[in-house]
Amino acid sequence: MHQVLDRTVTMPVEIRHARVASAMFPVPARTAQTIIGYSGLDVVRPVPSHTICSLAFIEYIDGDLGPYHEFAVAFLVHHPRSVTSSGIGAFIHWLPVDGEFTLQAGRQIWGFPKVLTHLPIDWSGPQRAAVHQDGELVAAMSVKPGLPIPDGSAAPVIDAYSCYDGVTRRVPWTMRPSSVRMRPGGAVVTLGGHPAAEDLRRLGLHRTPALSSTTVGHLGMTFGEATEVATA
Repeated sequence: MHQVLDRTVTMPVEIRHARVASAMFPVPARTAQTIIGYSGLDVVRPVPSHTICSLAFIEYIDGDLGPYHEFAVAFLVHHPRSVTSSGIGAFIHWLPVDGEFTLQAGRQIWGFPKVLTHLPIDWSGPQRAAVHQDGELVAAMSVKPGLPIPDGSAAPVIDAYSCYDGVTRRVPWTMRPSSVRMRPGGAVVTLGGHPAAEDLRRLGLHRTPALSSTTVGHLGMTFGEATEVATA
């Protein structure tokens, strides 16, 4: 159990209902490695020159941390001591949220790099979210829903990685998606002038076509206890 502000959080943390829109982008591997170098992890290179950056916006509707909005910037990474057979996981580089409790819980329990922002989400038509910090736009993304795909019976377990206060951690993360739609492309990123957009600008996300985009109408998730990992 963890004591966060005035509440007790029991592990594992369960998310019973969330909805998500996400997109994957090819980005220069050398630039991405420079950006996440502080973690001690290495980006995965499907081709020698590029890696994968994922952007997602999530509405948490029913879960142990309460309702809130979140925007995630993640990179495909490799860790030789990963518990998954592939050794591949997702490194969470930036995680804006719009709630104080989830901010504190995310940092304290898992070391997720959460920051407090204004983060409206619009699920009508092309699904849109925008991150505002200090009254200024940082980043926005719109996603066009694609074609429905059959719901799967398996619940994939993913290694999520975080790095906060100089400590890199691994978090077991199970997802149970349904009402999923996918399509090639389908996402557009807009960047504002706030300094927090600089990493995304260096990656060229505002001018890079998405490889694919996905919307999930109902997503259940389980987050396990974080463990520190050696990166040397």
